[in-house]
Amino acid sequence: MRTAFGHWKYIAKNLWFVLPFAVLPAVFLALSLDYTSVGATVRTFFTVSPREGFVEYFRTWSLIRIDGVLGGIYSALAFVATVLCAVPMLVLVEKHMRIGKRTLSGLMSGSLSLFCSVLAIVLCYLALYEIWAVILSALLFMVAQIKITALAYVFYVIIFLMITFALLYVATIFYLWLPCRQATGFRPYEAFLYSYRLMTGVRWKLIAAYCVSFFACMVCTAGFSLLPEAAFRALLVLVYAALFLSFLIRMETVYFETDKLDREDVLRSYRGY
Repeated sequence: MRTAFGHWKYIAKNLWFVLPFAVLPAVFLALSLDYTSVGATVRTFFTVSPREGFVEYFRTWSLIRIDGVLGGIYSALAFVATVLCAVPMLVLVEKHMRIGKRTLSGLMSGSLSLFCSVLAIVLCYLALYEIWAVILSALLFMVAQIKITALAYVFYVIIFLMITFALLYVATIFYLWLPCRQATGFRPYEAFLYSYRLMTGVRWKLIAAYCVSFFACMVCTAGFSLLPEAAFRALLVLVYAALFLSFLIRMETVYFETDKLDREDVLRSYRGY
């Protein structure tokens, strides 16, 4: 449990240190969801039948809005904000865990050296998520052709769970690559091999943590879609801020644990500094 959820202790103790970095990504991610499609899909599923067109499903699941130019701009800004805010936060969090001090010294040089790695991993996870959205939308569209409604519901749930499990499983493969690159300075492929060996020991704990975060987000999104659009997006800002912090800070805490590195932020607090 400490592996999967111990990072929340760090977030709680250092909330005002890390929260500012989550604000812009959370705002633009909330704006990147297609409120109309999400609401229509949720209402149709619970009141009529699990039947929508492929485009409607994709607009529901995707973080890349295709309903208009403004939506596309929001999606692009979400990507840019995620990269630009993740870089300095990871530099400062890793330094805090490594030496036990929350200072801004070395922020610029650390950010410059980490930027390309963060850009690569954000692109990787975005591509992975969008592939999931395309495959899921295509399979759910096939399910929508089933005439028997009860059977359509059964296949809808089974396919959703199976494809989502595949997404979360693959997501673990690269999860420790970024903190490994940051801590060791290994070349990309060497860092991948080393981080993958570390990850295999905690894979199922990570998947369990992913499941909690993912399905909590899905439930919140579905529930909030029944509210007016302003409330929907405002509440999702809180959800995405929590997810942003959780996903990135868990990287650091799990890497320190699996590579058996001392957490100086924890040791200093025990010593009473």
